[in-house]
Amino acid sequence: MDKKTLINPDRIPEHIAVIMDGNGRWAKNKGMNRIFGHKNAITAVRETIEAAAHIGTKAITLYAFSTENWNRPKVEVNALMALLIKSLNKELNTLQENEVRFNSIGNINSLPKTAQKTLKEVIFKTKNNTRIVLTLALSYGAREEIVNTIKNISKKVVNKELTLEEIDEKIINNHLYTFNLPDVDLMIRTSGEKRISNFLLWQMAYAELYFTNILWPDFRKEHFYDAIIEYQNRERRFGKTSDQITITE
Repeated sequence: MDKKTLINPDRIPEHIAVIMDGNGRWAKNKGMNRIFGHKNAITAVRETIEAAAHIGTKAITLYAFSTENWNRPKVEVNALMALLIKSLNKELNTLQENEVRFNSIGNINSLPKTAQKTLKEVIFKTKNNTRIVLTLALSYGAREEIVNTIKNISKKVVNKELTLEEIDEKIINNHLYTFNLPDVDLMIRTSGEKRISNFLLWQMAYAELYFTNILWPDFRKEHFYDAIIEYQNRERRFGKTSDQITITE
């Protein structure tokens, strides 16, 4: 049976975040190096984006490279950057065909110049697409994002562009990397690890967390649909009681 038919089109998460974990273990299980795992993860990325677009999700954010990943062996980091450039160029037509608008967040200036140039080109070429927003988190860390947000707001207070009394959740949201995206409704992490690894800490305040033992290179549309089905079977209360939710509905 096609699992997609089990999905309620009226309860689709607006914003899905994905921690793509398990490339290294997948490669090790096959007696190969970690880079082999990264190269074989592209199909998982493509199928996940296509599945998200087809069910009507408005935004999907993929954790591609964290601030901590810079501590990995230089040969692996260089290979990841080269793979990023190659993949973006190769997948551009797929993004266009699926009406995907591309976006990136993180300390983009820390990436190699060639990677920065490719990111800007793909962002520009897909800027008019409206079906779904695909965001790659690159050289990203949520704590760094929050620190930068505090600094930027503080500068505005010092320059009398803002008062302390005006600072609220909306002001903070407007200064995050994700200012143009809704809060995360569902976070998916592959490989069996059960943590969020400094990813979108503010934005995931009320997200449903879904963990699967599937290693990322093996993740396919049916696994994505499994996550959506479980999400739809959960009761999202946002601090309210079950009775209050029932009354509201």
